[in-house]
Amino acid sequence: MEHSIIRVENLSVCYHADKRGSRAVNNVSFCLDRGGSLGIIGESGSGKTSLAMAMMGLFKKPTRVDGQVYYENTDLNRLSERERNLYRWAKMAIVFQNSLDVLNPVLTVDEQILECLRRHTPLPPREADKKVLRLLKLVGLEAKWSQYYPHQLSGGMRQRVLIAMALSCDPEVLIVDEPTTALDAAAKDEMIKLLARLHKEKKFALIVISHEMQVITRLAGRVMVMYGGYMAEAGLTKDVLKNPMHTYTRGLIHASPSANPYRDLWGIPGEEAGNSSEGCPFYNRCNQKVSDCKTKLPRLAYVGIERRVACNRGGIVTLLTGENIYKSFSFRGKTVKVCDNCRMAIRSGEIVVLIGASGSGKTTLASILAGTLAADRGEVLFEGEKVKGNRAACRKNGIQMVFQDPFTAVNEHLTVRQAVAEPLDILKQGTKEDRIQQVKQALKDVQLPGDDGFISRKCHSLSGGQRQRVALARSLVMEPKLLIADEISSMLDPSTQANILRLLKGLQNAKGFAMLYITHDLALARKIADRVYVMQQGSLIEHGSVPDVLSKQGDGVAALH
Repeated sequence: MEHSIIRVENLSVCYHADKRGSRAVNNVSFCLDRGGSLGIIGESGSGKTSLAMAMMGLFKKPTRVDGQVYYENTDLNRLSERERNLYRWAKMAIVFQNSLDVLNPVLTVDEQILECLRRHTPLPPREADKKVLRLLKLVGLEAKWSQYYPHQLSGGMRQRVLIAMALSCDPEVLIVDEPTTALDAAAKDEMIKLLARLHKEKKFALIVISHEMQVITRLAGRVMVMYGGYMAEAGLTKDVLKNPMHTYTRGLIHASPSANPYRDLWGIPGEEAGNSSEGCPFYNRCNQKVSDCKTKLPRLAYVGIERRVACNRGGIVTLLTGENIYKSFSFRGKTVKVCDNCRMAIRSGEIVVLIGASGSGKTTLASILAGTLAADRGEVLFEGEKVKGNRAACRKNGIQMVFQDPFTAVNEHLTVRQAVAEPLDILKQGTKEDRIQQVKQALKDVQLPGDDGFISRKCHSLSGGQRQRVALARSLVMEPKLLIADEISSMLDPSTQANILRLLKGLQNAKGFAMLYITHDLALARKIADRVYVMQQGSLIEHGSVPDVLSKQGDGVAALH
């Protein structure tokens, strides 16, 4: 096994340490082997660049850096500035993202690379001149560009010049910070291919900082996710991106165009809060937080082989499980199996689509999961407790179900206020005035008026789209952790259907509830699902991510075309 060339231990960065400091990096630890590759991802302000700057020793007072950065067995943070300069460029080099800011505007490309060589190598002038041309060729630039000034080059060419400068002293560790930012698609692809080729040829250890998933996927074998200066998750890149274990990581993936080529993009709701040593830094934006998360700082812990996550709940929790579910009906002396040994799991905050032809048993299975229909055999657990009867549906933060037909889903003789407030009235939640305010807020959430005139209207006077929104508001007023939506748009016209589905997905993203969506529409499943279950003749015959299931074209999927 190769020894680590870089080892970072409890590294912290605090700006303006003489005042009330802002911690940009908090006790980050990791290691990287010779020739290995590590990606660091996170939103802007998550501490990625600060971490790289601290590793290179580029901060000056009043910024305070604590912790250790080992190059082999040497703690670089204990060295004097003169001693550390022996490691910069020669052992560790960094490529910054803003090429126009980094490159000197009054020096040619040739002069800027020569300056690096003169400072950090003993090469004689003639040999240095030859090396400049070799470096330019290495990064895919013709010799003629050596006489040009930075402003005369394209963004992609300037980035290549920065890489040539970083490689001028043959470092064993290369850090590249947002190497593809502001480049067009073709230039991005060229830059990724260039870095991959150089990494393979030169065998340096590579650290890639980026917020673009395709860059990390193609260049990094392992990935580290940062939020608020903390490590949120770490593991093999293919594992983390396929099955994120932190709600923040999942949010980053949902916001990535390359990871979701067929889906609408949804950012993580809320904004990053100020750094604090108490409580989970992601607390205000997490959809599965509990009271402990407000005061208890999560520690990065192993949840699998080469997989760590910093979450007080051990990662994204499984909200609902259905095991060995059987259900049959008798019809004219015959027994018909509607659910046959069905197993399903739904995690907090995800959208699971149950897809299948009409009559395949989808609605029956959903009714059993919601507790509105008893199974012949099997068990359903919601948050670790058995689902019995309508117990999970008759409380806040439980399970709610929205049905297919908007005209029968809500009693047409009730007013809008009565229809939406009915579950609150039954449970006697708060005062009457409190319940009216909750009704108005729920109507606002589903983009319906909350004025007295509208809430006084009878439901039979509403259109199909309005009735379906009222049914949604009636469910959402109970603040469910799981919403089961059974073909809720199939009876609506295409325009209203699109509006309802986009509204529902927006609410799910903003409020963070999990959703089981039942449909027979493959295109819809591809658009909204995190995972898909395919049902055929009472059995769940396939399940997995959307690309995996829908690309296989198995019997269940083929039958829906």
